[in-house]
Amino acid sequence: MNLNNSQKKTHSTSLEVTSDVIQTSVQVARETLQLEAKAIDRAAERLDEKFASAIDLILSSKGRVIVCGMGKSGLVGRKISATLSSTGTPSFFLHPAEALHGDLGTVIEEDVLILLSNSGETDEILRLIPYLRRIGARIIAFTGNSTSNLSRMADVTLDCGVEREACRLNLAPTSSSTVTMAMGDALAMALLTRRGFKEKDFARLHPSGNLGKKFLSVKDLMHCEPKIPFAEPTISLREAIIKMTKGGFGALVFSDETNTLMGIFTDGDLRRYFERGESDLLTPVSSIMIRQPKTIGPEKLAMEALTIMEKAKITSLPVVDGEKKVIGFLHLHDILRSRIE
Repeated sequence: MNLNNSQKKTHSTSLEVTSDVIQTSVQVARETLQLEAKAIDRAAERLDEKFASAIDLILSSKGRVIVCGMGKSGLVGRKISATLSSTGTPSFFLHPAEALHGDLGTVIEEDVLILLSNSGETDEILRLIPYLRRIGARIIAFTGNSTSNLSRMADVTLDCGVEREACRLNLAPTSSSTVTMAMGDALAMALLTRRGFKEKDFARLHPSGNLGKKFLSVKDLMHCEPKIPFAEPTISLREAIIKMTKGGFGALVFSDETNTLMGIFTDGDLRRYFERGESDLLTPVSSIMIRQPKTIGPEKLAMEALTIMEKAKITSLPVVDGEKKVIGFLHLHDILRSRIE
């Protein structure tokens, strides 16, 4: 496209303005992040024994942790509640206005409520407290005003105050909501540590996620009776081939009358048999089966089973208990399928 001088000048000015806008936007974003980061640092420095008291209050309760907040605090509260639930502390969000119109029925005496209010004077939150006291529930306050009515009426108050919002007008909840959310994360992580919550526990609560699949156990995937490909060790190789083909696993498992593992025979063993120049299909399969095969216990991780299979270059594992009795059967495809689905 050809531009005349006037158009070129206008076009150049437009580019210069756009560049200035971009620089300003980046600068505002950088200032916002820095202000919020500093606010979190200051909140961390102020942590004291009250935080430990909040942890003890939750751990000593037999109920749930119920999080309440209005507006932006409510949105932050939903996230705090979700984080608590996913890390071993049963929790749900309760809208304070809805609570005053019937949802208080979800609260029981054993519950602990986390009430969020930056000002500490949110009307819906304050109106809720007398009814919570009547029920007998305990209260933890997240507030930026340690002298507020909320702070005065709570069992424990955690200081989420900030010197100023990251908003240049010092109006929009920015630094304060960030600190409140971070305080919720800190509470959840402290509870996680005190409970001894491990990766397996996290995976148990996230069965559809990648981590959940990573921590699937052998017992979650193994085949149990009647699908274990059992066979009598007295059968011939010809019979073993037919039975193995019908079974669909490419393997047969052999055990004695007490179900103690005696051996395994796979399609790989069959190939190696023929590669040695053998061809007698009437030979007893017991003479060529693997008598001390690789095995795994039901409580082991599926990923451990995969490691065993890859190192030994096999596709099947008998699952045995502490007495070497066969209780299941695991195939490579079972593990791979669980990682895809």
